[in-house]
Amino acid sequence: MRVLDPVLFILRKKGSDICSLPPDATVYSAMQMMADKDIGALLVIDHDQLVGVVSERDYARKVILLGRGSKETLVSEIMVTSPTTISPDCSVDEAMRLMTTNRIRHLPVVCDGKILGVVSIGDLVNWIAFAQDQTIEQLEHYIEGKYPC
Repeated sequence: MRVLDPVLFILRKKGSDICSLPPDATVYSAMQMMADKDIGALLVIDHDQLVGVVSERDYARKVILLGRGSKETLVSEIMVTSPTTISPDCSVDEAMRLMTTNRIRHLPVVCDGKILGVVSIGDLVNWIAFAQDQTIEQLEHYIEGKYPC
């Protein structure tokens, strides 16, 4: 594992389950699905096309703080339209940079218009932490003279 590995490696490891709902779903149903799946965001898909992403942050800022009702508000009213996406060959490092720059926590992975999965900030942090552990271990072995022949 390395930070320059493509995010496709993460999808292969974690699986490519896609949790989604249509834009005319209620925010309540979105929050219920997120709670059931223990995730923080959902893709919004209309006619097999990614049209947005809705997150717990959207709910907090665009429903609760504005005094709106989650059973009456539609996902299309609060979702992020035209979400940032990445290709499967995007490196873990670049995906992390995109998330940091755009202040987002979820990146849909898309190839030729097909949604392959989603990587979260947690997925990337775990990958990077493991990659750093491996690098440290290899350096320790090198220093101790235990490197492979």
